[in-house]
Amino acid sequence: MSEDVMTITPLGSGQEVGRSCHLLTFRGTTLLLDCGIHPGYDGMAGLPFFDRVDPESVDVVLITHFHLDHAASLPYFTERTGFRGRVFMTHPTKAVMRLLLGDYLRLMSVKRGSGGELNPEDVLYTEAELQSCVDKIELIDYHQTIDLNLPSGLKFHALNAGHVLGAAMFFIEIGGRSVLYTGDYSMEEDRHLMAAELPKYHASPDVLMVEATYGVQVHATRAEREARFTGTIERIVTGGGRCLIPVFALGRAQELLLILDEYWREHPHLHSVPIYYASKMASRALRVFQTYANMMNGRIRSQMDLGNPFSFSHIRNLKSIDVNSFDDRGPSVVFASPGMLQSGVSRQLFDRWATDPKNGVLIAGYAVEHTLAKEIMSQPKEVVTMEGRRQPLNALVDYVSFSAHVDFVQNRDFITSVNPRNIILVHGAKEEMGRLKGALIMNYAKLPENKRPTIAMPPNEVDVKLIFTRRRSAKVMGKLAEAPAAVDDDDDDDDANRTKNRTAREPREGDPVRGILVTQQNSSKIVAPEDLSTYTPLRAGSVSSRLHVPFVGKVQTLRMFLSEMFRGIEESRNDDVGRRGVGGDDDDGDEGIVTFSLHGGQVNVVAGGTPGAVTVEWDCSSVGDVIADSVVALIMHAQSSAASIRLTSQPCG
Repeated sequence: MSEDVMTITPLGSGQEVGRSCHLLTFRGTTLLLDCGIHPGYDGMAGLPFFDRVDPESVDVVLITHFHLDHAASLPYFTERTGFRGRVFMTHPTKAVMRLLLGDYLRLMSVKRGSGGELNPEDVLYTEAELQSCVDKIELIDYHQTIDLNLPSGLKFHALNAGHVLGAAMFFIEIGGRSVLYTGDYSMEEDRHLMAAELPKYHASPDVLMVEATYGVQVHATRAEREARFTGTIERIVTGGGRCLIPVFALGRAQELLLILDEYWREHPHLHSVPIYYASKMASRALRVFQTYANMMNGRIRSQMDLGNPFSFSHIRNLKSIDVNSFDDRGPSVVFASPGMLQSGVSRQLFDRWATDPKNGVLIAGYAVEHTLAKEIMSQPKEVVTMEGRRQPLNALVDYVSFSAHVDFVQNRDFITSVNPRNIILVHGAKEEMGRLKGALIMNYAKLPENKRPTIAMPPNEVDVKLIFTRRRSAKVMGKLAEAPAAVDDDDDDDDANRTKNRTAREPREGDPVRGILVTQQNSSKIVAPEDLSTYTPLRAGSVSSRLHVPFVGKVQTLRMFLSEMFRGIEESRNDDVGRRGVGGDDDDGDEGIVTFSLHGGQVNVVAGGTPGAVTVEWDCSSVGDVIADSVVALIMHAQSSAASIRLTSQPCG
């Protein structure tokens, strides 16, 4: 029995968080799942390990959502390599990605202009290349199936992942096998997004590629996290301090803005404290969210009927901010990007405020390794500014997770519900992944060994090879799939009663199935000829052949030879046509036009219609062709045999 090998290779986010990118190869088709950068590194160092892949061999790139660590290296891959395949993502992902990557380019140019360490050759792409990449993107809706008509039978569709607006899981069918890639996902409904959905209408996938961001950590309840978030901010500003909340411009920022605007509205004593959303993309970002409000939860959709839920009462948008001239003499709250404090406004404000113990920095999302956001969570006594100066860190640093990633309980329950045969853990630090893998192994220990899934946590550039036996099966469809009818035993032969007593029964093993087997892209089905056009792109047709064979004998001669060779011949006669013998001479013994039907009408022999010839007509098929060949040989033999001569001879006179 033949076997196929599926190879999955992390080019990024293998035992790390950042630069998500996974290479999947099976049955001659290659996919790239996500195409991000690592926020902790600049330029080429932050790219996935593209040297492990031949870009020209990649057929499809699927992007799950717009975050930089999942999408920011896409323009480099499409514009500066030999990639000629297709790229798919959801509508909101494309819209927001264009904004975010434009802002990312601006931040990189600012870093170069401020004497940062970025080399010119580390500029991954230009604005023109970004636009060219965006123009290549094809869109997919949730639950829409894309069939690329490749030999491997590749099909995929998107499911809501809940992580950010437009985030998608991809359910991939390829070579008779299935893969579910979650990307980043959340099983918790928040103020504006629905929770991720389960793939309800599919059998268990052969492979589940699932995030392991939080390992075995368990989140506090949402109410507890919101209370801690708002309480920490209130404590800072009522003490006369300034609170910095580093966020990515789009994604979790909108959720946090909704929370804080509502809290300010309910607490009048805070109305004098300004909240700033410092982003060049602020107004454009909110327009995108308004445009795709129909993809959010019921709470937002109902508010849209009354007004704009993203028109905040206590939050001011700052399209531009000059940190050096920013009036920060009183308490305030500032949302600023980027979320990892690598550069930009958030880093500039941090450098300015870090020395004052009245101030605070609130990290509200997952902090990636090798970033300043991760570094300050360990409360160091000193930090290094963007200019390279060392200064004390006296400001409060706190962490409240609103990163919209599943915790251990949610992840475990999702994996159990999906019930995959193979699990590949991605997007998590090595230690967290290892703990999650151990917990899953313990969870499955109660199952028989042959029912336990395999669990892998590959590092970057290490292949996972999964061996699958090539399936040989076909679906019976249409009329053939209907249960055969059984007739109750009854002595009454009346047709009406027999019809009344006819009942359906379940198909049984050994029941014969006769139909047409159609195989297309590794999927086979058996259908009745009349159902062919319904379930396949094919149409049933037939080819008829007609051959005139010279014959000068009599019809009775032909009858004798045919009856000696074939059984069950049906004979019909047309007496209305002029009586002319097959030999062409008038003869009172002629029988008109006589048709001999052989083998249930598959082959017809017509005598008397054409002078001096017999016409053989048949439907082309393996059986019909053989019978027609034998009939032609028989007719030729009938003219030269002694019996034929005796039957057709006339006395001299």
